[in-house]
Amino acid sequence: MARPRRIVLIRHGESEGNVDDTVYEHVPDHALRLTALGREQAEGAGARLRAYFDGERVSAYVSPYRRTLETYRHLGLDPSLVRAREEPRLREQDWGNWQDPPEVKRQKAARDTYGHFFYRFAQGESGADVYDRVGAFLESLWRSFEAPDHPQNVLLVTHGLTMRLFCMRWMHWSVAEFESLSNPGNAESRALVLGSDGRYHLDRPFERWCVPEPFETL
Repeated sequence: MARPRRIVLIRHGESEGNVDDTVYEHVPDHALRLTALGREQAEGAGARLRAYFDGERVSAYVSPYRRTLETYRHLGLDPSLVRAREEPRLREQDWGNWQDPPEVKRQKAARDTYGHFFYRFAQGESGADVYDRVGAFLESLWRSFEAPDHPQNVLLVTHGLTMRLFCMRWMHWSVAEFESLSNPGNAESRALVLGSDGRYHLDRPFERWCVPEPFETL
């Protein structure tokens, strides 16, 4: 099995929805574009990634949302070195109907009380639902490693919550650990790096907004 040396996850650049919640009232979440700042953020991230990959081949998976596809394009990676494809299982959490602002506000408050992992938005998904589809993608990813010529690098262009849930699934974090962590900033990345011990290690932690409080310790 040709396991890659690095699995890099990057969040999309700043989108219209990141700066103006009211845009959801008339534009579907999957159709939101990057802002001018978001495009600059993606370009800056691309410069860092090109230096990081240093001319090595990359297998890239990109969420099919407009803002992630735009982010990937503005990374400016060499197409001769990158095998890229859309991956719907890396999409954002489905929030349901966002065209009713008072209802959205009510549900966000309910989620904060109930817990981000288990709370399911009406007509949408819970964090647990996203965890399950990320797990299905991870199984496909592992099968791809069986190819003897698999690239040394994997790149996932996705969303903040999906990044945390991917790492939760890979690193076997508890629900309490997941819920204590904050999303990365726009165009921020994290990398799972293969160590000499044969295990993958996160290059830097996610910021923590509270101390994990599990129900019990296993």
